[in-house]
Amino acid sequence: KFPSAWYTIIMIERSIELEKHIKNGRTLILYGARRTGKTTLIDNYVADNQAKRKIVKYNGDNLSVQTNFSVNDISLLSQYVDGYDLLVIDEAQNIDNIGKSLKILNDERKNLAVLVSGSSSFELKGQVGEPLVGRKTTLFLYPFSAYEVIDSIKDEPAIVAWKRLQEQFLIYGLYPDSITANNNNERSQFLAEMVDSLLLKDILAFQEVRASDVLLKLLRLLAFQIGGEVSMEELGKTLGISKNTVNRYLDLLEQAFIIFRLNGFSRNLRSEINKKSKYYFYDVGVRNAIINNFNALDMRNDIGQLWENFVVVERKKQLSYSGKKRNQYFWRTWEKQEIDLVEEKDGKLFVFEAKWNPNKESQLPKQWIQEYGDTQFSVINKDNFYDYFLSEGTTNE
Repeated sequence: KFPSAWYTIIMIERSIELEKHIKNGRTLILYGARRTGKTTLIDNYVADNQAKRKIVKYNGDNLSVQTNFSVNDISLLSQYVDGYDLLVIDEAQNIDNIGKSLKILNDERKNLAVLVSGSSSFELKGQVGEPLVGRKTTLFLYPFSAYEVIDSIKDEPAIVAWKRLQEQFLIYGLYPDSITANNNNERSQFLAEMVDSLLLKDILAFQEVRASDVLLKLLRLLAFQIGGEVSMEELGKTLGISKNTVNRYLDLLEQAFIIFRLNGFSRNLRSEINKKSKYYFYDVGVRNAIINNFNALDMRNDIGQLWENFVVVERKKQLSYSGKKRNQYFWRTWEKQEIDLVEEKDGKLFVFEAKWNPNKESQLPKQWIQEYGDTQFSVINKDNFYDYFLSEGTTNE
């Protein structure tokens, strides 16, 4: 839930559900980039459940909390959870040995449930991965989805709200601070602050990477290459670093929840490109801030790239929050036939193309039909986006 300043609604409901995943003797890990609303989501859950559960909450940014929960001794850990049935630790990636401590609590305190959050996965995942095997559930909190925002607007029809806000979403993204800002100037200031001070904070803190200028240059290169395959060799030459360093930096940027990759789909046909990846941003507003371009859509030459990124990430949110599991890829051949998004589930293929202009026709490539048949094909444009993503219960089965 988030307060909003620009329409008649008190709170925006998040689609992610914590309650059904919080269980005694287990740990629920809530991942998400900084400023996506993890703390607010957790605080609202705690406030709503104080009468039903005995909850204790700690902040991993606190030095004393870091010291207290870095010990792997049940007698010492117990003093911080005695009398409670839910332990909550925000920003748990800051605590050394937190995985072992949580394992001990899960094993020794069967009536205690644990909820922890982390704003980067490289530190927290490394600590909790092996110790909490079989003891944890992992959820990911994105910036707002278009559905979450539109569904919260009560003073106009959803389709009208979508048409009114689609340009704002594509330019300023869906971070809570951007959505609840009073005007576009506040939105651009927030996004500039994100890029300048918060975006790379966890990478620089945990990974002994001091070349923040190189990381930002890499992000700028990716921002201009949305929708295209990325060459590690070309990126390395442009940045003056090795291919291995490029790979490492891309991995860190993924683990910090700034970008994500799609790999090429292939059934090992010689004509298909399957050794390169495409990268997208979790938020298009952050992408625009990185290249310092908040121009209106009619003044841009990258609307196709923006729309493709927007559709792909909204689809990821939709699948994640609905609990649906599908492998996602792009498809391209050396003859330059291509598909933006291919999904695979139980051997069945689903195909999506993102086209901003509803008057622009799109058909399945002939090579695709020859190899995979006439699969389900959806062309998503600015007009029918509502039907795919904003109507109640739409998951495009």
